[in-house]
Amino acid sequence: MNGKRFLDEDFLLHNRTAVKLYHEFAEPLPVIDFHNHLSPEAMGNNGHFNNLTEAWLNGDHYKWRAMRIQGVAEEFITGKADDKEKFLKWAEVVPFTLRNPLFHWTHLELKRYFSIEDRLHPGNAEAVYHQASEILQQPGFTVRGLLDRMKVKLVCTTDDPADDLRFHQQLEKESWPVQVFPAFRPDRLLVTSDPAAFRNYVVTLEGASGKSITTYTELLDVLKARIEFFHQCGCRISDHGLEQLPHEAFTGSAAASVFNELMSNKDVDERKLSVFRSALLSQLSEWYCEKGWVQQFHLGALRNNNSRKRSELGPDTGWDSIGDCPQAKSLSRFLDQLDRKGKLARTILYNLNPAWNEVFATMTGNFNDGSIPGKIQWGAAWWFLDQKDGISNHINILSNMGLLSRFVGMVTDSRSFLSFPRHEYFRRILCNIIGQEVENGELPDDTNWLGGLIADICFNNANQYFDWKPSKNQHE
Repeated sequence: MNGKRFLDEDFLLHNRTAVKLYHEFAEPLPVIDFHNHLSPEAMGNNGHFNNLTEAWLNGDHYKWRAMRIQGVAEEFITGKADDKEKFLKWAEVVPFTLRNPLFHWTHLELKRYFSIEDRLHPGNAEAVYHQASEILQQPGFTVRGLLDRMKVKLVCTTDDPADDLRFHQQLEKESWPVQVFPAFRPDRLLVTSDPAAFRNYVVTLEGASGKSITTYTELLDVLKARIEFFHQCGCRISDHGLEQLPHEAFTGSAAASVFNELMSNKDVDERKLSVFRSALLSQLSEWYCEKGWVQQFHLGALRNNNSRKRSELGPDTGWDSIGDCPQAKSLSRFLDQLDRKGKLARTILYNLNPAWNEVFATMTGNFNDGSIPGKIQWGAAWWFLDQKDGISNHINILSNMGLLSRFVGMVTDSRSFLSFPRHEYFRRILCNIIGQEVENGELPDDTNWLGGLIADICFNNANQYFDWKPSKNQHE
């Protein structure tokens, strides 16, 4: 035996330099999580989760997919089984997740939030369930308390343009020191393959804005007003989840014509839809630039593959996978047309297909123009790639083709308030890679210099890259 214990204090740290870099420089830092799907309402209400299943399994399609692979019936995943039964089924699956990131995350989360160090398996599942569920009722384990325990400083949620942002407004007025900002995500206007859904959403947007939308010009007027409303509520970031960026040549009149066809329940061919998407997303991106926002593009997911299950359970229930549509040319054309106008905002690009890693890493260099450090970023390893190999590959490729030292760091991309050890996971992997190269003689043995770069990647770069509203403490 080599003496190492599973999930000990030096987990994933395989050399002395890595241990020093992590424990002295990375571990003490607070967390900025600028992309997640946390519930603003849950943070606003600041209640307790009733039990571990409610806090940990509900909405977690990573775990749901593993359970289905293992042959667990849907009744115990998203169905009518009670919460304890669902947890016991998950515990049966956990031993079979070895070498899947779920095995690491599961045990990191049990240890960091609940001080449970035992390996989860069917024999101790009921005891773990009751112990963690009881802890979740303690005063320090409210929704906000869970974030406080992970030293979270700032989170950006993901919000539809029609959202009223009332919980963000509420949180801004309260004394909780964690800043919670919205992120503007207008996907429902850009996924236009279903005209009925598009028209229904326009009606929703009318209700939120209090204005009629019967023309493309009126749609733009409402969206510009919603961007201003989001900005007043602290939003400094947008997000888009698309298969690829649209890149058709467009005019305002052509986009208006397609809008009229969509609203008239006409079948619209894909090229026209791409014209509309190109026009609308380009206009949105110009406004983001004018407001000083950062724009994010999450590209390459092939969503809702299982139409039967999508019909039964709805979207975001675990039926999405990596897509393989072309990216480079459309990405280049979209960014270039904004750059030519001087309207290219700070941008973070995320790819889901690892075959595109080098494409995205080198694309950022085409539009980093020296105006600010790291203006165009290759975003963190995302979704299916945010595991040990994916994170390591991202760090290595970014180092080879860009500047790792300017990277704005990790995000959870999660719906769970128990997911924040993913930042620790990233930090440990980063420190191990740097530490190993020091010990190989490939980097200088200068701990303070390297520790400063580690701190930048894990916290400082993100803290400086975004034009956040002043913190609550600065208001006082």
